[in-house]
Amino acid sequence: MRYYLEALKKYAVFHGRAHRAEFWWFVLFNAIFSYALNVTFGASVGVPEESISSASPQAVLPAIYGLAMFLPAIGVSIRRLHDTNRSGWWLLIALFPIVGAIVLIVFYAQAGDTGENRFGADPKENVLGING
Repeated sequence: MRYYLEALKKYAVFHGRAHRAEFWWFVLFNAIFSYALNVTFGASVGVPEESISSASPQAVLPAIYGLAMFLPAIGVSIRRLHDTNRSGWWLLIALFPIVGAIVLIVFYAQAGDTGENRFGADPKENVLGING
């Protein structure tokens, strides 16, 4: 939960680096909260006869949560790519169906650069307190 809150504190921060734990814990808690909201408030997915105008007011809450998490998700994704010494522009590879998602998952799962790289100091060293 600590890493989820840390990513939210860096709401729209697209510079710096994020280590694997920060990224994956954010993804996990975001998925759990999204699922819980969808189940609790009955957001119907894939029902063609329902539209936004006919949805109950409570069904809008999962959509609001999704919109609120959009920038933090992009920010932590870009910072994760920076940790592997890749530009945030690699995020655009997700526009290629299936292959783009697989490539990004591989990038996200890789260990970050040890020490400082062109995007900043090693976030692992900051967490462990090695560099003060």
